[in-house]
Amino acid sequence: MTSDRRLPEVAWFSALCDDDYEFLGVPDPALASSWEHCTDIVRAAERNGFDNVLLPSGYALGIDASAFAAGIATRTSRINLLLAVRMGELWPPQLARQLATIDQMSGGRLTINIISSDLPGAPLPSAPRYQRTREYMTVLRTLLDGQPVDFDGEFVSVQLDPPRIGTVSGHCPPFYFGGFSDDAKHTAAVAADVFLTWPDTVAGVAATVNEMRDRAAAVGRELQFGLRSHVIVRPTTAEAVDATRRLASQLDDDTGAAIRSRALDSASVGVQRQAQLRESADGEGFAEEGLWTGIGRARSGAGAAIVGDPDQVAAKLGAYSDVGIDAFILSGYPHIAECDLFGRLVLETMPHRKLWQP
Repeated sequence: MTSDRRLPEVAWFSALCDDDYEFLGVPDPALASSWEHCTDIVRAAERNGFDNVLLPSGYALGIDASAFAAGIATRTSRINLLLAVRMGELWPPQLARQLATIDQMSGGRLTINIISSDLPGAPLPSAPRYQRTREYMTVLRTLLDGQPVDFDGEFVSVQLDPPRIGTVSGHCPPFYFGGFSDDAKHTAAVAADVFLTWPDTVAGVAATVNEMRDRAAAVGRELQFGLRSHVIVRPTTAEAVDATRRLASQLDDDTGAAIRSRALDSASVGVQRQAQLRESADGEGFAEEGLWTGIGRARSGAGAAIVGDPDQVAAKLGAYSDVGIDAFILSGYPHIAECDLFGRLVLETMPHRKLWQP
């Protein structure tokens, strides 16, 4: 792995889990997750020059991420695909074959977002859940590296040669992984390639990067770091702040709480930190200059947005890059309109590059 702080990876987000709105908390059938709508988001991201696109995984809402990734792989040519895969849903050898096939279909553009939240209908305490995740990651990496696996763990016991089909590179695609509990941080340190954190103050992100860098070094490894955030950019600061007010103008607290409670990770340490960030914000919802927490009123998970004019947004991204962020996974509401705005106002003049080349 190589890192260049001047050239971060910049990714967008395709709302496979019904997470697209004109007004927060107000469903719009035209923005609901579907093959057509999510395809349009990915195509917009590729058209605007983004390096990667996150394909999130859910159960109750939206369409299946793996099936979508296979389909969109044949309709794109340049952008990497960051496929979210929940550990435990599929037997690791079969999952390895599936991921290798999608990588082949994309010409080697697959990257993997490892998810460790509860399986739908089958909750598991944190320690065994992350143990299962580490075992899956170990077996997946071995098979996707084209190596035979001989593994005997608490959740996986398998002796098997790799499948005939492999990735284009012959190696396992990179594992992006996030989580804020001690179990999650240990998992990232020993098994991930890119540690993903959620919106926070610049100082808060710096503290997370430093902690995770130390944890990885303690086990003889290095990590790269990504920030998952929303973004609202407009030609002027006043217009950007007005856009935050408009986005939240039809949201009531009861609707927001109901939306947050539906997520499988709604009680996680990371979600609690996002709530603390909202509580620390000023009357307009800003936790610090350029960091608006209002999105978290209607969303579990990443709950803040980088807000400002093009220079301010670029400077904020630069500040995060300066404290160690190698990749940004951005989104905005509605996703296609905000993708176009960020692409035109910021990305066109912002040097960036893929962390992982096919």
